[in-house]
Amino acid sequence: MSVELIVFDMAGTTVHDSDNVHEALISALARFGHTINREHANSVMGIPKPVAIHTLLTTTLHLTPSAQDIDAIFQEFGTIMRHHYTTSPDVRPTPSAERTLRTLRTLGIKVALNTGFSSDITQIIIDRLQWQDVVDGWVSADQVPEGRPHPDMIQFLMHTFGITDPAQVAKVGDTPADLHEGTNASCGWVIGLTSGSHTRTELEAHPHTHLVDDLWDVVQAISSHPASKLTAGN
Repeated sequence: MSVELIVFDMAGTTVHDSDNVHEALISALARFGHTINREHANSVMGIPKPVAIHTLLTTTLHLTPSAQDIDAIFQEFGTIMRHHYTTSPDVRPTPSAERTLRTLRTLGIKVALNTGFSSDITQIIIDRLQWQDVVDGWVSADQVPEGRPHPDMIQFLMHTFGITDPAQVAKVGDTPADLHEGTNASCGWVIGLTSGSHTRTELEAHPHTHLVDDLWDVVQAISSHPASKLTAGN
């Protein structure tokens, strides 16, 4: 069965990230007197940031935060991220990202982005990279009832493009949350990128059809193989 839609993650997958998201989470929590490290931050990569903050406070730090506590930290995180994506000279596509996205579109495949960021931050990134004509669409976690690992964002994009069979959809990302999102959406391809926030060994433990070291490998995976049975994490 052919692929009709590919949904790519943003930070760490298609958008260069030098632990900027990790550092923003660490800094936002520190602003309110909470200390976490990179490993803690990495454990919540890919999921909606309010949920990530709640998880870090409750599961990692064993606190009982109020909704106001979570919102205040989330607002601080957003401020840091908006400043980064608006001003940092490091904001750029990951290697092979634009070539991959453009090539897939020439093959007649719809190419979309999804992210755990809020929609205002997503729009800043799209505008900064001038990707309005590079991808067919995008969706943020705050535009659907549930973010990753739930399938809502993928289903939103499927509806947008009139695709009814998830076996014709591929999901690509660099976090376990991406892989579980694709699996929960019953995507025909669930592809983990090993050069982002998580290593190949870390991603191998989670359900996937392919693991690739470079985004350009996605073109080969899609063009050479039919939808595959999930491996690992089952």
